[in-house]
Amino acid sequence: MVFNRIKKAFKKFVDTVSETVATKEVKEEDIEPIIDELIISLVESDVALEVAEEIANKLKKRLVGTRVPRLKDVREYVISALAETIKEIVSRNYKPIDLIVEAKTRQPSNPLRILFFGVNGVGKTTTIAKFAYMFKKNSITPVIAAADTYRAGAQEQLRMHAEKLNVPFIGGRYGADPASVVYDAIEYARARGYRVVLADTAGRMHTDRDLMEELRKITKVAKPDYKVLVVDALTGNDAVDQARFFEEAVGIDFVVLTKVDADVKGGTALTIAATIDKPILYLGVGQRYEDLEPFDPERYVKKLLEGIS
Repeated sequence: MVFNRIKKAFKKFVDTVSETVATKEVKEEDIEPIIDELIISLVESDVALEVAEEIANKLKKRLVGTRVPRLKDVREYVISALAETIKEIVSRNYKPIDLIVEAKTRQPSNPLRILFFGVNGVGKTTTIAKFAYMFKKNSITPVIAAADTYRAGAQEQLRMHAEKLNVPFIGGRYGADPASVVYDAIEYARARGYRVVLADTAGRMHTDRDLMEELRKITKVAKPDYKVLVVDALTGNDAVDQARFFEEAVGIDFVVLTKVDADVKGGTALTIAATIDKPILYLGVGQRYEDLEPFDPERYVKKLLEGIS
């Protein structure tokens, strides 16, 4: 995680407040212009305006009128208020889900079904491979279903990952009904005792109504336990529009945020956590199979404020 721009915004806020507040009591007139500048900096870091304003308002409530305890300096106090504010926002909808435990306790006749969707180019195929690796590492062999029957090369890419990971692969001819591919994969898993099915779907623009209708059909047939939206951290506020549309169309259980290792701004995770009523559960932090990290609000806040003290 790099997050250089949002780190600079928070550091500048802490520096300026610390330099401006001359007494041990924080006054509104002292920090009002600093708060306004922070909002602008956060928006430039891919934090949605509504979220930037919420952070600003929470900080004002925490800081204005308070007296810094004798044993703390102003800087330490401001950093603490900032950490509490960010953690409160990113933890709002967070709830951990242990997919490994769920898979291990499943009856083979009812495999855990996880359906992945998202727009083109977000890293969905790689994410599915990472999930397959995660399950394999925990002694659970998943079945991969390639229900993208439209894009040239889509099935080949997923098949290549399945072969590398030594997991079963179920595909279909190009142009075939994607819902039937997922159905076949579920039946294959049931018949052979596999406890997990990871199903890919065609990357689609969230504004494409016909493709979204097809996704509803796949969801109806697959009856997934989890519907996972894969979102690119580099898309900024557009990620929120995508998430809201998919949630309305088919529903979302949790989000995987990809390309976090290349995200120099850092605001997308904060925005999604604050504006969508679904948790971010995993972060893609590289191209290797093992580069999938569980999202942890505490760790995320520490990373954002790293180097500020």
